[in-house]
Amino acid sequence: MHSAEIVFIVVSILLVLVIGNIVFSFVAERKNPPIGSFIECDGVRLHFLERGDPVAPSVVLFHGNGSLIQDLIISGLVDRLARHNRVLCFDRPGFGYSQRPRARAWTSTSQAALFVKALGQLGVREPVVLGHSWGALVAVAIGLHDNYPVRGLVLASGYYFPTRRWDFWMMSGPAVPVLGDLMRYTVAPIISWATLPALLRKLFSPRPVPGNFRYRFPASLTVRPKQLRAAAEESAFLIPEVARLQSRYSTIQCPVHIFHGTGDQLIEPEQARRLHQVLGHSDLHLVNEAGHMVTYADDDTIAQAVDSLSAPKEPLRIISSTDEIGTADTNVG
Repeated sequence: MHSAEIVFIVVSILLVLVIGNIVFSFVAERKNPPIGSFIECDGVRLHFLERGDPVAPSVVLFHGNGSLIQDLIISGLVDRLARHNRVLCFDRPGFGYSQRPRARAWTSTSQAALFVKALGQLGVREPVVLGHSWGALVAVAIGLHDNYPVRGLVLASGYYFPTRRWDFWMMSGPAVPVLGDLMRYTVAPIISWATLPALLRKLFSPRPVPGNFRYRFPASLTVRPKQLRAAAEESAFLIPEVARLQSRYSTIQCPVHIFHGTGDQLIEPEQARRLHQVLGHSDLHLVNEAGHMVTYADDDTIAQAVDSLSAPKEPLRIISSTDEIGTADTNVG
């Protein structure tokens, strides 16, 4: 076989993969259309869902890397919090149906600045901000924002301090210019789709993946080339981001609740303990027999923590059958 024939075959295979992934993305979006509304902010079109009483205290929710709005809905948090609050849940830039312009570096700080502007447009003042995983870092960045006061932060399964994590760097391949673009439109979606079941088991372990998550989560949206780029960028940004922000954590003035599963296989619980020590005034909730998706393991206690912050005049005591009494460290089982 001549070299020209080999090149032709390779190019043909790549072309088929590109067309196949474009068609797959189109079908995925037709099957799972936007479930919320859109707002144009600073040249970025953001997709968000609003629930609850428009005049009630505001709560803002941010999902983790690779996910979207539906994650927080399926967990039960959105409906639970909408009983007493105005709840806004965003697709972060590049995820779900929110745009992620390539001209910007979408760090936690730049995302926070975008969301502060968007919340201002939506008339949201002094919200409680809840973030899961990478979304926790965005919540922290909002808490550090100079001109936007928040009532409190609820951080779940976050990564806050730099450690040696080669897996984060390895997952950043699809964000590399040119080569990453080729990966995203050819083999990356196939690999991501094939490995997704194992990844979900790891995220929920030591508990099983909930049945309602399996049936309701729009997994096909997460392997679209554009969302893979966003996920890869955030994998690449994570360690440099926390290295940059860690010296500022102690300046956070608002109340903070920190949740983390003791069985988290993606981010070690020590991250939560260290942040609790640095903040000094936070409440630490280590959830026994829970993994990275702690929002599913103890959504009721998380919702109670949010409610206690959103209604400071009538504080709620967070109750759990296995609470250990302490000044700022609550273990929930």
